Amino acid sequence: MYNEYKNILAPVDGSKYAEAAVAKAAEVAIRNEGRLDILSVINTTSFGFTYGVLSDDAITQIVDGELDYLKDLVKKISTKTGFENIHMHVRFGNPKNVITYDFPKDYHTDLIMMGATGKSAAERLLVGSTASYVNSHAKCDVMIVRTSLKNQPITK
Repeated sequence: MYNEYKNILAPVDGSKYAEAAVAKAAEVAIRNEGRLDILSVINTTSFGFTYGVLSDDAITQIVDGELDYLKDLVKKISTKTGFENIHMHVRFGNPKNVITYDFPKDYHTDLIMMGATGKSAAERLLVGSTASYVNSHAKCDVMIVRTSLKNQPITK
C-alpha cells in the first residue's frame, strides 16, 4: 500500500516525544511536498480544577506562551530543512477530541504523527493516554513516534 500524505498533523505538548514526532512529520511533509500543521491544544477540561476562572490576561498569557513555543519549533525545522509549508495552530478544548475529530475535519488531515507519551504516569492514570485515544478513534492514519529522527530511543 502506498499513501502520499499531503496534510500532516503533529500535535505537541512540549515533550521530547512530541518534538521527535514533529521532526519526523516534517520529513514526511518534505518528501511528499505536503503541508505540516503543528497543533497545541490548551486543555480546558483542567481549567475548572487547576485554574478556576481565568481572566482575559491569563488566557492571553497562556496562548502567547504556546505561540512562542510553536514559533521556536517552526523556526528550528525551517532553519534545519529549508521547509516552509508549516502552519501553527493553538486551540482550546479536550486534546483527545480536538486532535482526533475537530482539527482533522477542518484541515483534511490524512496523517497524524504524535509522540508516544507526553504526560506523567499519574496524569495518564487519571485522564488516559491521548495518543492511545487518537490511535483508536481517528478516521485517518496515525503514526505513534517512539524514537528520534535517527531512530534512537528518546531519553526523558
